[in-house]
Amino acid sequence: MDFVREDLKRDKHKRRLRYSAAGISVLVGLAVFIGTLEPAAPSVEQVSLYIDTVRRGDMLLQVRGPGVLVPREVRWIAAASEARVDRVVVKPGAPVEPDTVLVEMSNPELAQQVMEAKAAVSAAEADYAALKVELQSNVLNQRAVLAAAQAEYEGARLEAEAREDVARQGIIPAVEYRRMELAAEQLKVRAGVERERITILQQAVEAQLRAATVRLEQQRQQLTLRESQYANLHVRAGIAGVLQSMDVEVGQRVTPGTNIARVARPDELMAKLRIAETQAKDIRIGQTVEIDTRNGVAKGRVTRVDPAVQNGTVQTDVELVGPLPPGARPDLSVDGTILIERLSNVLHVGRPAFGQAGSTQRLFRVQPDSATAVRVPVTLGKVSVNQVQILDGLNVGDRVVLSDTSQWDDYDRIELE
Repeated sequence: MDFVREDLKRDKHKRRLRYSAAGISVLVGLAVFIGTLEPAAPSVEQVSLYIDTVRRGDMLLQVRGPGVLVPREVRWIAAASEARVDRVVVKPGAPVEPDTVLVEMSNPELAQQVMEAKAAVSAAEADYAALKVELQSNVLNQRAVLAAAQAEYEGARLEAEAREDVARQGIIPAVEYRRMELAAEQLKVRAGVERERITILQQAVEAQLRAATVRLEQQRQQLTLRESQYANLHVRAGIAGVLQSMDVEVGQRVTPGTNIARVARPDELMAKLRIAETQAKDIRIGQTVEIDTRNGVAKGRVTRVDPAVQNGTVQTDVELVGPLPPGARPDLSVDGTILIERLSNVLHVGRPAFGQAGSTQRLFRVQPDSATAVRVPVTLGKVSVNQVQILDGLNVGDRVVLSDTSQWDDYDRIELE
């Protein structure tokens, strides 16, 4: 007969509890250990990263912006009067001289106005000549009157002088001599009046001739204007250069002031750059500029900085100096680099992705004699186009990853393959 031993059963149950507790303890300890481990560093191909070495020396503080080449001298040619386009002589892109005819137009009313203006000038010239003859005749008549008055006065004076001795001797009455003397005085006054009259008449003649001359000149200016408008029906370039655009077509009617064509000098160009508003604060007139045309680099200097911001950029005008690279032409897209300042004996490195002046970034620094890069905080100073000043966090000779490393923001180190 078998007996159940309760003591053995209790011992077996206790052993199971102890084994379970030990297993749980091991699992908890393992979980805690694993939790304290850092995540495995990701592996990155070194050839896919841009790595630069920290240096000490001179650093060029520059800003860059896109732009276009534009002619320094541009002439817009506008219609001087209402007309109809009969013929377009020159097409855009053709070289032109100042007297090159670009467009031929017609206006019958303007031709009639020219004829009427010529007739008005002829009539004004005839009126002027007739008035001049008439006034000169009046002056001559007045001079004749003056001469007669002067002659009468001289005759009376001589007669009075001759009778003076006779009157003194009592041969003739003193009253008679006095009458003769008064008559001579009266004739003298009359001669003086006639002399003043001729002076006034001459002044009146000059005033009337000046008025007639002004009227004649007005008619001549009107004729010159009409003839100029008529001549401008043959639209000319006005300057030597290249026809940039033609804004009219045959059969089109144009009004005064309508733009017809644009002529520019292709050998005299300037650059208009668009600099980001955040970088334009240090631009000054006179700073040196390099203009990259993709076929060469041209030197220049800043001549104007727009005071207003448009679409987040500031327009900067650059005068080009020296020969232009091959292929330079109006409306060519270019890149301009403006030299702001030269920093001497500063710690610098290539500009990292998203590097901003005065900020602190955590960059991967390559460990010496190792294939590992570790994050370090780096304080940036002034920022240029391709370089940045280092204020703190790096030393000369340190190698730093400058590529975009945002995908490894959760890691403090990476392995370089």
